[in-house]
Amino acid sequence: MVLGPSMTYSCAVWERPGPDVTLEDAQAAKVELVCRKLGLEPGLRLLDVGCGWGGMVLHAAANHGVRAVGVTLSRRQAEWAEKAVAEAGLADRVEIRYQDYRDVRDGPFDAISSIGMIEHVGLSQLGVYFGGLRRLLRPGGRLLNHGISRPPNAGRTRFRPNGFIDLYVFPDGELHEVGNVVSTIQRSGLEVRHLESLREHYALTLRAWVRNLESSWDDAVAEVGSARARVWRLYMAASALNFEAGRTQVHQVLAVRPDGGRSGLPLRPLFEEGG
Repeated sequence: MVLGPSMTYSCAVWERPGPDVTLEDAQAAKVELVCRKLGLEPGLRLLDVGCGWGGMVLHAAANHGVRAVGVTLSRRQAEWAEKAVAEAGLADRVEIRYQDYRDVRDGPFDAISSIGMIEHVGLSQLGVYFGGLRRLLRPGGRLLNHGISRPPNAGRTRFRPNGFIDLYVFPDGELHEVGNVVSTIQRSGLEVRHLESLREHYALTLRAWVRNLESSWDDAVAEVGSARARVWRLYMAASALNFEAGRTQVHQVLAVRPDGGRSGLPLRPLFEEGG
C-alpha cells in the first residue's frame, strides 16, 4: 500500500518532480544507478547487505546478469523475497538468506551494496561493519553505501530518547555525519572514490509514500489500526519536511578495495551514462 510494487523502503532517484515520473520509475532508477556505480556485468558476484524485499538483487540479476546473494535479519523479508525471486525465474542466479552479514563466509564478492542498512549500525560498530565488508570484497571490488545521515551541526547521532521516532518508528536508531562515514570507510582499508547527496530525492520519495498511504487509508486502517497508520503518516510527512529543510541528509558513497594501487574505475565518473 505504501512502498508500491517494488517494495523498496529507501530513497528513490527522480529524474524530475512531477506526475510523469512514478515512484516505480524512480525506484528502478535508484537500483540502476547503484548497479552502474558498482560496474555490474554478467558473471560477477554481488552481495546485498540488508536486502529488504529483494529489489536490488532482483534488478541486478535480471538486468546485469550477476549472481547475487541478499542477506536480511527479517524472516518475513527473506520469505517474501524468496517468493519474488522464484516468480521472476531467477532462482538460479539469486539467493536470499536469513542471515547476519557477519556470518557470511563465502566471499570474496566482486561488489557489495548496502542500501538503507547503515542506519541500523551504531556508531561504535561502524568500523566493525566496514571492516567486515572489506574482508568480503575481492581486491579491486567495489562497495556502494547508501544511507541517511545527519548534518555536522546536529549535535548527536541518536534519535532523542523517548522522542516520537525513537518510541514509535526506529528504536535505538543512529544517523551518522557523512564525513565520519567516509573516514571510517577509509580507515577500514577501502578507498572512497565518489560521493553523491540525494537529499531532495528522499523528500520526493517520502511524499510519494504519503500519497500512497492516504489513497489506501481505509485499507491500511483495517489492516493495522488507525493509531499505527497515523504514526506512519506523521513520521513520513515530517521526514519529508526535514529532508527539504536540510535537517536530514542521504548520501551514496562509492569505495573500492585497492588492488596494488589499481582501482578499476573509469577516469571520470560516467555513472549516469552507464560508464
